[in-house]
Amino acid sequence: QQVVDAYRYRPPYPQEVFAILAALVIDEPRTVLDVGSGSGDLARPLVDLVERVDAVDFSQKMIEHGKQLPNGNNPQLHWIYGKVEEVPLTPPYALITAGSSIHWPDWNVAFPRFRTLLTPNGSLALIYRRVQPMPWTTQIEEILAPFSEHKDHRGSNAIKELEARGFFSRQGEKQTTPIPFVQSIDNYIEGLHSRSSFSTERMGQQRANELDQQVRTLLLQFHPDGILPLHVVATVTWGKPELGAQ
Repeated sequence: QQVVDAYRYRPPYPQEVFAILAALVIDEPRTVLDVGSGSGDLARPLVDLVERVDAVDFSQKMIEHGKQLPNGNNPQLHWIYGKVEEVPLTPPYALITAGSSIHWPDWNVAFPRFRTLLTPNGSLALIYRRVQPMPWTTQIEEILAPFSEHKDHRGSNAIKELEARGFFSRQGEKQTTPIPFVQSIDNYIEGLHSRSSFSTERMGQQRANELDQQVRTLLLQFHPDGILPLHVVATVTWGKPELGAQ
């Protein structure tokens, strides 16, 4: 629940992301499968640009939260609880999207299934949003490293690993223009706890407090007013799901 509550402190996707994704939908029906949708940061805006979005997530609490957010009750947005490897779906899909979530499924099961779900010209698009580096970025990463509960977390390196293991054939990539995003230090810290690696439930309250204090002390050295003048950028990488190296 704490991850769900903190999710709103993640940086937003630049609007340009949705133009890129809509342009990838070239087949009929104009339907999208969003994998690991969370509270629908991709699915809720995207549903206005296509015929239907099926949003799959393995957290019922995250889905219920998403339904309360703008466009969360759109009749063309279908929330599906469960693992994308096994939930009943309604293909074909002209696009499958995954926003910073493709590391969660079992690739040996999910990617062969993705191949069967796509239309002939359909694509799998992997979307990563991030805050552009700041003078303190390296120091923050050094603080975070010992606290992470996922030491083998694939994270944004997942695309390279997918390609190396024969699960993904890249066809194109676009990076959005950076957009300004102003955030308080307290909200930035809450956003850190929206990641499963740093959820308070996993870390325990004492370790979470220790992490918060270290991050806050560092950031106040750079921004004594408590406000972070950030810029957010996203990368959309698309291609075809493959069966994996045999």
